[in-house]
Amino acid sequence: MSATPTSEADSKADTMVDEMTDATDGLLDDPEVAGKPGDLLLEHQPAKGWHPAYFVGYESPLDALGPAFGSDILLTRRTCALDSAWIFFSNTTILFNKWIIDTAGFPVILTAWHLVFSTIATQLLARYTTLLDSRHAIPITARLYIRTIFPIGFLYSGSLVCSNLVYLYLSIPFIQMLKSGAPVAVLFTSWAFRVAEPSMPAFINVLVIVAGVALASIGEIHFSFIGFLYQLGGIAFEAVRLVMIQIMLSAEGLRMDPLVSLYYFAPVCAVMNILVAVPSEMPRFRWADLAAVGFPVLFLNALVAFLLNVSSVFLIGRTSGLVMTLTGIFKNILLIIVSLLLWRTEITLLQSIGYGIALAGLTYYSLGYDQIAIAGTAVVEQTANAMASFTGRSPSNAEARKLLIIVCAAISSLVLVMALW
Repeated sequence: MSATPTSEADSKADTMVDEMTDATDGLLDDPEVAGKPGDLLLEHQPAKGWHPAYFVGYESPLDALGPAFGSDILLTRRTCALDSAWIFFSNTTILFNKWIIDTAGFPVILTAWHLVFSTIATQLLARYTTLLDSRHAIPITARLYIRTIFPIGFLYSGSLVCSNLVYLYLSIPFIQMLKSGAPVAVLFTSWAFRVAEPSMPAFINVLVIVAGVALASIGEIHFSFIGFLYQLGGIAFEAVRLVMIQIMLSAEGLRMDPLVSLYYFAPVCAVMNILVAVPSEMPRFRWADLAAVGFPVLFLNALVAFLLNVSSVFLIGRTSGLVMTLTGIFKNILLIIVSLLLWRTEITLLQSIGYGIALAGLTYYSLGYDQIAIAGTAVVEQTANAMASFTGRSPSNAEARKLLIIVCAAISSLVLVMALW
């Protein structure tokens, strides 16, 4: 897709682009700004917004605004492949864990096995590959290890244990509905630790998310209070862990990608999980339980969980927070649909409505109106391009919007039918 104006509109378009550049005080020419995400442009747009005439002669508004605006939205094929891999490994890990726990039980032992596998795998990668070379920039001392790695590892361990224990009591769809309230816990924790300043708009937004989760909980047919508490515990551990990372590691000027984090935290978490498993699950464990699943299956399960972290590393830096948020929402909806088909889980209409409200609140909380509008424009463009590649003609944006509405309606109808089935 070219970013050059068509010949008949050259003069007018050039003039308007000049005006746009002046309106942003040379924003696009600033080396500190060039190539940054498009929300920076939104912050500097004129008070009345960009006039539609600015986009005359360009194939799309994103092209008129240039790479600094469009590159953060439009997905390359490579990024699509990485997004797909992340979705696959994330959802497969959850479904795999659920099946193993339903088959043999012992969620704490399973978590410990994942962490032992991750410890060995990261050590091998550090020794024989360059994937973990960024760890050399982190000056880990005994003091730093005790003050940061150990407490964060403790919280990480608690989050993992609770997240796996909950599979004994709750269905995957209901667990995902509850997880949609996780940003609420993170927000309140950041307020409690004074990492962020409380604001009324954010508070109202999280109330919408809480209301949606509450509706989904009320509508749950097979509600388990113990499972509900385990899920809340997992969300609480994870919220505190994320805030502690921001406080402790950021204060030291340290940044870790998911694989380097696993390199440092997996050994700590493995030891803690083993200490929990010895009194709680080991007395009941029998080798027949291992045989019921099989070591090759357990090895594959741990490998898939580890590859999830590897895919996350490759995805970071190649996509934006906007795309990750939208991909995460799509991933959760897909996971719910697949689990409904595999386990024939019953969900009610009230749950579907509650989850829809929670997702709407979560999307607005994570992105804001401007980013949602940008995403909508990008999705319509990509849909039009896809339609053009299949039909051989260039459809209008109105046609692309109609197709998107039909697809969204079809997905919503499918979820509704499953809820009533």
